[in-house]
Amino acid sequence: MQRWAALAASWNRGSPGLVGRPEQTHPREGVRLLPWSGERDTGRCLQLATSDLVALSSHPGARVNQEEHALSWNNMNREVVVMAHHDEQPDSQPSESSQGRRKKRRGHGEGSIFERKSDRKSRKKPWVAQVTLETGKKKTVGYFRTRQEAQVALRKALNELEQGTVLLGRDQSVRDYLEHWLEYIQKPSIRVTTYILYRRILHKHIIPALGDIPLRRLKPEQIERLYAAKREEGLAAKTISSMHSLLHTALRDAVRRNKVGRNILEMVKAPRATSPERPVLTPEQAVRLIRKVKEHSLEALILLAVMTGMRLGELLALRWQDIDLERGHLQVRRTVSYKAGYGFIETETKTRKGKRSIVLLPPVIETLKAHQARQLEARSKAGDRWKEMDLVFCTRNGNFLIDSFVRRQYYRLLEQAGLPRIHFHDLRHSTATILLALGVNIKVVQELLGHSHVNITLGIYGHVLPGMQEEALQRMGRLLALEGEQEEQGEQGTELSE
Repeated sequence: MQRWAALAASWNRGSPGLVGRPEQTHPREGVRLLPWSGERDTGRCLQLATSDLVALSSHPGARVNQEEHALSWNNMNREVVVMAHHDEQPDSQPSESSQGRRKKRRGHGEGSIFERKSDRKSRKKPWVAQVTLETGKKKTVGYFRTRQEAQVALRKALNELEQGTVLLGRDQSVRDYLEHWLEYIQKPSIRVTTYILYRRILHKHIIPALGDIPLRRLKPEQIERLYAAKREEGLAAKTISSMHSLLHTALRDAVRRNKVGRNILEMVKAPRATSPERPVLTPEQAVRLIRKVKEHSLEALILLAVMTGMRLGELLALRWQDIDLERGHLQVRRTVSYKAGYGFIETETKTRKGKRSIVLLPPVIETLKAHQARQLEARSKAGDRWKEMDLVFCTRNGNFLIDSFVRRQYYRLLEQAGLPRIHFHDLRHSTATILLALGVNIKVVQELLGHSHVNITLGIYGHVLPGMQEEALQRMGRLLALEGEQEEQGEQGTELSE
């Protein structure tokens, strides 16, 4: 057996030449072996960098023996002195241990650095850093000018891989991720109407601006510029706020799936969803509208809207089985809307509080009875064309009314009555505002409207309360003044009796 000393040219430090007489060239990265007499001749042994140790130990037949002090190093200088053992007459067939070493692949979470040999002079960034994925495939981290730059990038990539904060698969665009997120992550758990809303926001506002950007390279500044552009276009603050909420949820799921390292929406200030003060009908205007719709096909529908604050979708989904005309109350259970490409979409109310019971006053009951009688006549005329759905408000054939048709009829009635053109939903705001102005407790108004929490009612109709507070304080002032007068009168009476 003959021992060999491992020597390597300092090629990675830019110093050409070898120390000693080269006898055998190592097959990897220019590491060479020299015969060794058995004495530790450090003058003939070249110092190797720590990163070169792997290349040396992988030489067929070579091994690093720490027990015989064949390996030593200096931690301060991060350099090592390497001695290797080598059989003089190795077997024709490689040993099992060396065979295993040659066939062993890097495992998940390991990395490598190498220099591209072909056309080396023309390459500005010849050094390549790679990491090994869970599948065993290698992923290139990047290309670098020097080995040191590649080492820094590799350490960073391995750390991020260990922390689970880096996407090491194919770079995915914002468009690809958001479309997959909506179709396969969100859609199964949200209402159809919510899905349609999300899809419209994505394809009309977000994807045209951000879709081609790689998901990992999406920056907070790009989001902020998008919001600013939408404000300049005159997009409603509520819609921009919905865009922010949608993106925040989508990127939160991306973080959970290790698609990105962090949710950049956390660094973007959420747009303030300011709700402008909506126009409402005064009590006098509401009375004028009710008088105008007398004997109209929408009389019962508009009267219910004004008296109960029900939403249009709730009114169009109302069935006769939900109404008890004898006891004078109705149950709100469902809502319906028409969406192009989807047809009529009937769902339950959005929240538990949305399912509610509403008391009906005698004028409303009488109007509903007259409406029911007219509907029976229309059913008789339709004959076989009638579609029995038990709807309170329906077409001549018993089917759902399209909400856009109802709105057009409603706007025509407002114009004929000389009233301001307000949205149908503003009838709901009118009801709440009139009730609060009459001194009705806001908790009662919340239950009537079906809000999930009283804070929602306060947030929408808080502007009505200052006048009520002033009236309450005036009442308290009158009460205190009256009590003060009574006390003075009592004192005077006591003095006279004395």
